Amino acid sequence: MSYVLGIDLGTSSLKGILMNRSGEVVAESSSEYPLDTPSVGYAEQHPDCWILACEKVLTQLTIDVKDFGSKLEAISFSGQMHSLVVLGEDHRPVYPAILWNDVRTTDECKVIEDKLGERLFKITKNRVLEGFTLPKILWLQKNEPETWSKVKKIMMPKDFLGHWFTGVYYTEFSDAAGTLLLDGETNTWSEEMASHFDIDNDQLPKLLESFALVGQVREDIKERFNLTNDVNVYAGGADNACAALGAGLSSDTGLVSIGTSGVFSAIEPEVKNYKGQLHFFNHVIPNQYYSMGVTLAAGNSLNWFKNTFAKGQDFSALLNEIYTVNPGSEGLLFTPYIVGERSPHYDSQIRGSFIGIDTHHELKHFSRAVLEGITFSLKDSQVIYNQLNDDHIDRLISVGGGSKNPDWMQIQADIFNKNIIRLEVEQGPGLGACMIAAIGQGWFVSADEAIEEWVNYKSAVFTPNQKAVEHYERVYSIWKTAYAQTKNMSHSLQTIIKYE
Repeated sequence: MSYVLGIDLGTSSLKGILMNRSGEVVAESSSEYPLDTPSVGYAEQHPDCWILACEKVLTQLTIDVKDFGSKLEAISFSGQMHSLVVLGEDHRPVYPAILWNDVRTTDECKVIEDKLGERLFKITKNRVLEGFTLPKILWLQKNEPETWSKVKKIMMPKDFLGHWFTGVYYTEFSDAAGTLLLDGETNTWSEEMASHFDIDNDQLPKLLESFALVGQVREDIKERFNLTNDVNVYAGGADNACAALGAGLSSDTGLVSIGTSGVFSAIEPEVKNYKGQLHFFNHVIPNQYYSMGVTLAAGNSLNWFKNTFAKGQDFSALLNEIYTVNPGSEGLLFTPYIVGERSPHYDSQIRGSFIGIDTHHELKHFSRAVLEGITFSLKDSQVIYNQLNDDHIDRLISVGGGSKNPDWMQIQADIFNKNIIRLEVEQGPGLGACMIAAIGQGWFVSADEAIEEWVNYKSAVFTPNQKAVEHYERVYSIWKTAYAQTKNMSHSLQTIIKYE
């Protein structure tokens, strides 16, 4: 039976998923790599570490799957968004990759805002944030001018890996949309943005659809890993877009993803301008888009809480009694702003709070309040979405840590006031990359057919409890005032955090 390989290039590791035509995971392998932080706020990786990780994954797959070399038909990718890769004349990196979670570019963000104002939303459909690619380019121009003078190509991480496989310089629309250099109306590189910031059009890679054939695996790589057939390479997509495809996100569903950060996303059939209230990016499916709100510390808040107040307990023990606590945690609120916040506040200085503590509150109340606070923060994005759209979402797909606990699933159903479902098997962005390769190969005629065949949901549906829904609406109306009430205090505390 033939195989496709999905390669997910993440922030801390690269994962390969090998699937057959029946949608079965034949094998998977992963390889970790370090994150370099040479200065406060910096986050870098050398692109060669991704190639080394990919080589390890391919080697392991050749060991684990005896007919890997003879049955592999196609490869595609998902990858971390926004990170900047710059290559010189010899196709080699001239500077470490500056990652999405690098925050050195606050001054450059202000330069972009001052120069473009509302034009930024008109062109790119997004606001400028430190994580995006363009501010990193401006930082390099200002602080490493000699390095910048050597830059021949600007790339994204997964596309650097695709270039290694094929020798082709390219990106695709879902990743390009996260650079602040794509014109959201025309789906072309914005000449206005490039000229404003002294970027040569020749430095930008050609734009492809996610399902487009980039080329074939180079002969030397085929020989090294005993690939006996020509192996096609398809462009792939950004991690959030691939995760949406792999979860079967469609026009009548929304996606709630709770990992270290949290995401509320929905499919958009046409271009919209949220003026920065939500992110707006191209989907991997042609002529589709998705909006996305982000909670910076979703699962991270729960991890912090467990490690700080219940060290030694596992998550199942920590959450074992939350079902005995009434919705609203009996007057206890938590705001998950422990590393700042993204949607809708975009505030790096805000910090988290427990509000309403009294003597009857126990560990189980605090645990439930953390889960509710994370979910309320994602509801902020749902509310923005509903304000600007007809509420046509019938159900939400929950993935990540939030889907692991049935009590948290019910909390989500009640706070979002939507039916909540879970995936039968959760493979994340790597599954989306496999689906892109399979669609490119003609295994499916469309993304809808691929989703129908390969994406399955658990039979259990978590439905809203109307009494809890009404109570949570009252609690949320109080909870959402906490940001404004604590903002000035948080900002002031950040100025005196050091004892001198």
